[in-house]
Amino acid sequence: MTEVIQAYRFALEPDSQQEDQLRSHCGAQRFAYNWGLARVKAVMDQRKAEASYDIPAEELTPSISWSAYSLRKDWNEAKGRVAPWWGDNSKEAYASGLANLATALKNWNGSTKGKRKGPKVEFPRFKGKRHTWSCRFTTGSFGLAETDRRHVKLPRIGTVRTHESTRTLARHVERGTATIRSATVSFRSGRWFVSFSVKIQRNDPPPADPDSAVGVDLGIKSLAVLSTGEVVPNPRHLEVAQHELRRLQRQASRRVGPDKRTKQKPSNRWRKTQARINRLHAFIANARRDGLHKLSSRLVREHGSIVLEDLNVEGMMSNRRLARHVAGVGMGEFRRQIEYKAAWSGVHTHVASRWYPSSKTCSDCGAVKAKLRLSERVYQCEHCGTVLDRDLNAARNLAALVERDTSSASCVVRLNEPAGNPRKPT
Repeated sequence: MTEVIQAYRFALEPDSQQEDQLRSHCGAQRFAYNWGLARVKAVMDQRKAEASYDIPAEELTPSISWSAYSLRKDWNEAKGRVAPWWGDNSKEAYASGLANLATALKNWNGSTKGKRKGPKVEFPRFKGKRHTWSCRFTTGSFGLAETDRRHVKLPRIGTVRTHESTRTLARHVERGTATIRSATVSFRSGRWFVSFSVKIQRNDPPPADPDSAVGVDLGIKSLAVLSTGEVVPNPRHLEVAQHELRRLQRQASRRVGPDKRTKQKPSNRWRKTQARINRLHAFIANARRDGLHKLSSRLVREHGSIVLEDLNVEGMMSNRRLARHVAGVGMGEFRRQIEYKAAWSGVHTHVASRWYPSSKTCSDCGAVKAKLRLSERVYQCEHCGTVLDRDLNAARNLAALVERDTSSASCVVRLNEPAGNPRKPT
């Protein structure tokens, strides 16, 4: 039995009054975020201006703390002056906005000083009304309704009906195997959702064949090619919906849309068309996510080891001819699902280095080609005569990594051809 943090998301069906309250809470969070950011930015600009006049450091305007506790303390002192209407919403709306600001400032500061890994994080920006609406509750009366399994409780908003049953989470709560930590409401694609962060004790069954290993080679023509020889077709949800999506986008271009320069408000016809576009995008995203969930769950249930590649998705997206097709596959989402589901079931996940030549290496004799064009979809080995599909060859090489010492990528290289790129191999 494993104790993990898991999210349960349910679609909401609020009435008109509850929807206004949800919008008010999300707006309150945005207001607190922008208020704290404006205050921090004003102090930073003042200190920078004073330093340009060679004022000693000890005489500069005192800096303010960026912690969530300090920002919330300053907000409590100034809320009666800057937001006389603050009592209309739960205090958690303002606290969550300031907590998000503290996290954003911490990430920016760590990225600037080189203490944070990953790409560079820019300084936080102000949030507009068209930004994603969300609000988080960590205290107060929130959770599942006690009367039935089609309602949830939210602070200051009350009991809101859900579009689907909450029985899955309710059974865990009744048995005492789950504890709700927080609730986050958000508005996406024309619908309201609530996400519960739950500390739950999972008891997932082990895989059917714990000793088996499967290599997964993700692609565009096919969603995945497994080392077992199975080819998972790519449903291409985005390409299928392109005809309708282009028609709606042309229709929206003929409507009167918003204009920041002239402060022109969009027409109702534009809003209706844009809502249809958002619903279509949501349908595509949900269909893609559903297919990835089914595939990742099946692999975790059947195999004891799963080998993936550390793909450079950002670099693949820079190719304008492949960007839309790569984005439609969801490679990063598939890897994320495999990693957390494998941890629940005790399945080993291996991520091969992105420099490992899985496509250039012969899965039979181990010879490595120095050059292999992307257009060559059939792998032909000049040394042992093996001929098979390029993606299947890569998947078999990935599966073989489980049984080999992968401390160095060169451990699987037996012969390197002189033709092709003359640079030093890895």
